[in-house]
Amino acid sequence: MRDLIALACDNCKRRNYTSSKNKKKQTEKFSIKKFCPSCRVHTVHRETKV
Repeated sequence: MRDLIALACDNCKRRNYTSSKNKKKQTEKFSIKKFCPSCRVHTVHRETKV
């Protein structure tokens, strides 16, 4: 029921973080503001496939 997802930076498109989410309860794409080590700033990270 819980699927693994990767969080990719919007600016550089690198996959920096992994997480899991419940697909039955959260059907929309997940996005959160996190620190990107390659850009060296806080940017929006969006859900991508692992």
